[in-house]
Amino acid sequence: MFQTRVTDSGFPIPPALTEELRPALTARQVRAEAERCLLCGVPEAPAPCVVACPADVDIPAFIESLAGDDPDSAATTVFAANLLSGTCARCCPVEVLCEAGCVLSREARRPIEIGALHRYAADWGLARPPARRAPVSRRDERVAVIGAGPGGLACAGELAASGFAVTVYEARGEPGGLVRRAIAPYRQLNEPLPAETQMIAELGAELRFGHPIESAEALHALEAECEAIVLAVGMGADVTVDYPGDHLPGVWTSLHFIEQVKAGRVTDIGQRVLVIGGGNTAVDVARIAVRLGAGEVTMVYRRGEAQMPAYAHEVAEAKAEGVRLEVLTDALRFLGTDRLTGVELRRTRLQPDGGGRPRPQALEGTEFVMPADTAITAIGQQPRRELLSWVDGLVLRNGLPEVDPASGRTANPKYYAGGDVVNGGDTVVEAVRWGKLIAGAIAQRAERRP
Repeated sequence: MFQTRVTDSGFPIPPALTEELRPALTARQVRAEAERCLLCGVPEAPAPCVVACPADVDIPAFIESLAGDDPDSAATTVFAANLLSGTCARCCPVEVLCEAGCVLSREARRPIEIGALHRYAADWGLARPPARRAPVSRRDERVAVIGAGPGGLACAGELAASGFAVTVYEARGEPGGLVRRAIAPYRQLNEPLPAETQMIAELGAELRFGHPIESAEALHALEAECEAIVLAVGMGADVTVDYPGDHLPGVWTSLHFIEQVKAGRVTDIGQRVLVIGGGNTAVDVARIAVRLGAGEVTMVYRRGEAQMPAYAHEVAEAKAEGVRLEVLTDALRFLGTDRLTGVELRRTRLQPDGGGRPRPQALEGTEFVMPADTAITAIGQQPRRELLSWVDGLVLRNGLPEVDPASGRTANPKYYAGGDVVNGGDTVVEAVRWGKLIAGAIAQRAERRP
């Protein structure tokens, strides 16, 4: 039975919000599932699941260890490739990554539950320090990592494991970035981030929380102290659209809503909830609303269902939970006097624009009102333009820094960038991939230095 959990701030979280989509397996279940794996792949031709893993985890190797009742070796394997294995095992869209590549699925058989097995190995290792990496001798080179989200933590851990003197600067008082603030609680509330962060600190990374880089002068002072600076700041606040009435109580932006839900500060959102957007965050917000007890949850998206950027399997799961889609529909304004009572909407149609993605075109005269107690906008995030503007010589495209895809190096040779700050928002494991890639590039550069 699931029990009410209490957040760090002392507020309770309703059990329905923390009931995990992929619960942990027992030791017996792990052994049985691991024994189903065909252990395919050879060094010259890695298994499809490994090819699909952005973090390059040796999946057959750790599964073989679990099948042989050797979780210590399994944990060593996963942490050798991914220092945030516990978090990724909970948050990864395995349905479109490693499990989608499983050869069993090509034979119309159920794919191996790689995510659940990965979680077991990671949680085992986090509880038993011998399974973790050991720090190495220190080097003289100093590196600053700005941001303690998954990309910044992974990069800092890899650099520290290679001996660099690395310091992470994080504006907030805790690690995790959007894992803490924007991942739905039924995926991950907080654990195992504290244990993973502690492991990275034990490797030698210095973690400075509540330490924002607030000016160009502060950033340039870091330049004078460090061999390299890694921008792992992710994206900024929600994209804002000035809808009339968006000041009304009951109107939220997605990131603020999820953050407050995870802090236990939002429990009553009424019976009628409307979510504006069609991405993965919009789907998460809608499913959170269902778990908070809303009777009518509707996602409004201005294109068709086929054009929704959210994963199709998650859209299907949301619909199965009762979320309704109102596609080819756009929001016009929020209605109400003292608080939200409804949203005015208008139908759209798709118009080809020659760019490969049809554009929504308003259909005048199709306006209608949908009653709503709560409305949440989930239409993306803004780049961190101010901080990026402080970096001399940085080349931006659509507000995002251009980098060498093989190294993460920017046009300013002292700076590297990766993760959401470069791609505009992607998965946690993709941020980890960037962190590893940048750490490796910095290490190679140091080795080539006379």
